[in-house]
Amino acid sequence: MVPLSFAPFPFAGQEWLLGPARALVWPAEQALLVADLHLEKASWFARTGQMLPPYDSRETLDRLTALVRHTGARRVFCLGDNFHDAHGPARLDAGAADRLTALARLVDWVWITGNHDEKDGAAAGTMLPELTVGGVMLRHEARPGEPLPELSGHFHPRLRVAARGRTVSRPCAVMSERKLILPAFGALTGGLDAAHPALLKAMQPARSITALVPTAARVAHFPLWQAAAA
Repeated sequence: MVPLSFAPFPFAGQEWLLGPARALVWPAEQALLVADLHLEKASWFARTGQMLPPYDSRETLDRLTALVRHTGARRVFCLGDNFHDAHGPARLDAGAADRLTALARLVDWVWITGNHDEKDGAAAGTMLPELTVGGVMLRHEARPGEPLPELSGHFHPRLRVAARGRTVSRPCAVMSERKLILPAFGALTGGLDAAHPALLKAMQPARSITALVPTAARVAHFPLWQAAAA
C-alpha cells in the first residue's frame, strides 16, 4: 500500500504519486522511480582528504528499502548516477553490498546509467543507458527535443522560496508538458536551483515549467517559467 504522504498529480496522461521521500510512484506500472543515489559519495570525498561520516550509502539504502516495502512496488527504476564514481561499488562495505544485491533481486530492478556510472557490471538487476516503458522514456539526463514523455534526473532540483525574511530550500521535481525531472534521492546529493537556466533549457520545448513540492495532502505547484505569448 502506498503511504498517505504520497500525493497524486497528472503527467503524460497518467496519474503519478510524489512524496517527501524524493521518490516517484507510477501506479500503472507498479513501479518506484528514484534518481541520483550517488552511493559511496562520502568515501569518494574521504579519498581526497575531506572526511565525511561514512554512512551515506546505508542511509540511502535504508530509505530505499523502506519505500520498496511500503509501496509494494514490483519494479524499481534508478535513473542514473547510482554510485558517485566508477569505483564506488568496490568501496561499498560487505553488509551494504549484500543488502543492495538482495534488494535488487527482490523486484524487477533496472539501473539506468548516468554520467557517474560504469556502463556495465550491475551486481543484480538490469543495467541500460535508457529505456521506454509504457510510452515514457526513462533516462538520466533530459534530452531537449525528445518526442516521447520523458523522466530523468541529473540536475538534483531544489526549490528556493523566500519566506518571512529567510530562504527555504526543498527538494522538488520539475515538470513541463512532456518532461519530468526527479529530485536527487541520495543522502549527500545537494541540489541545483529549480529555476537555474541550465535546468530550464533542458526542459525545452515547453509552454510552462513548474516545480512540484509534495505536502502531506497534495503536490504544490510553483511556476518557474512561462513561454511568452505569441
